[in-house]
Amino acid sequence: MSQPEGSAYTRAGVDIDAKMRALTLMSEAVRSTYGPEVLGGMGHFGGLYSAVRLTDMDHPVLVASTDSVGTKTMLAARVGRYEGLGEDIVNHSINDILVQGAEPLFFMDYLATPKVQPEIIAALVSGMAKACRDAGCALIAGETAELPGVYQPGQFDVVGSIVGLIERDRVIDGRRITAGDQIIGLPSSGPHTNGYTLVRSVFAQSDLEAVHPDLGVSLAEAVLAPHRSYLPHVRRLREALEVKGLVHITGGGFYDNIPRILPSDLTALVRRDSWTVPPLFRLIAQLGNVDEREMFRVFNMGMGMLAVVPAADVRRALTLGGPGSAHIGEIVPRRDTAVELV
Repeated sequence: MSQPEGSAYTRAGVDIDAKMRALTLMSEAVRSTYGPEVLGGMGHFGGLYSAVRLTDMDHPVLVASTDSVGTKTMLAARVGRYEGLGEDIVNHSINDILVQGAEPLFFMDYLATPKVQPEIIAALVSGMAKACRDAGCALIAGETAELPGVYQPGQFDVVGSIVGLIERDRVIDGRRITAGDQIIGLPSSGPHTNGYTLVRSVFAQSDLEAVHPDLGVSLAEAVLAPHRSYLPHVRRLREALEVKGLVHITGGGFYDNIPRILPSDLTALVRRDSWTVPPLFRLIAQLGNVDEREMFRVFNMGMGMLAVVPAADVRRALTLGGPGSAHIGEIVPRRDTAVELV
């Protein structure tokens, strides 16, 4: 009787050789993020990162976060564009710890798929490495899990964890925010990594590769634009003025994220007409029949990071925030709700 070809594990759905090929393809990109702090390279069971930098600090605080790209992966799979997802997860994670003032130290990824396709895994990790290099952050460890049966063909998950560092007396926590402070918005590059279940629903029957007349680019280019990192902008702001609070506009939009940094006796007034909402969001609202309040609760609406600064520093903050920055609101004594769009 003839024997089936290949290993039993491969026939069951897991290809170890494919995983090892993926590691080979991504290795150069990963090593390009290493600085002298990385003591152990790829192949170890755990990443080694020197903590000697902490000895030069008065009261070092580590800040950590974990997140996922979410269902944006499904749109990327429709058009075969994967590298941007790697940038997405790194930059999203950087922004999450940046809100408290932390500088990124190292990043770790977790990729889960029903079948390892080495070129796709390498593209994802190359995107992560690019974002890590831009931020001076080491891509120190990761895991690629082949999970047939857990994920359906064509589906996969992109998850990341980040660790950053801040002096305790430099932590931004919103406690110093007072009535009269002003809100500066820093522009987004698109929906970033939030609201994609709604985006997929709205564009389920659309040709993603066709250039859309309202956008000037293809739908794929618009909805898959990588998540923007606000690290250089916040660095400039903090060097020049007091940043009392930062808000990363992620899931929950304006209504659920701004209250996370506000003292309970204050309200954030956001002026809806203070910036031009990008056409992609207007298109989603129109085609999906989504009301304005829900749009501002699901999406960043063109403003991905908000900074609360003293009124005297508004002009400098707008300059340092870069093109597209806008003075979008102010902090007032508490009204009926923590956030009002006016």
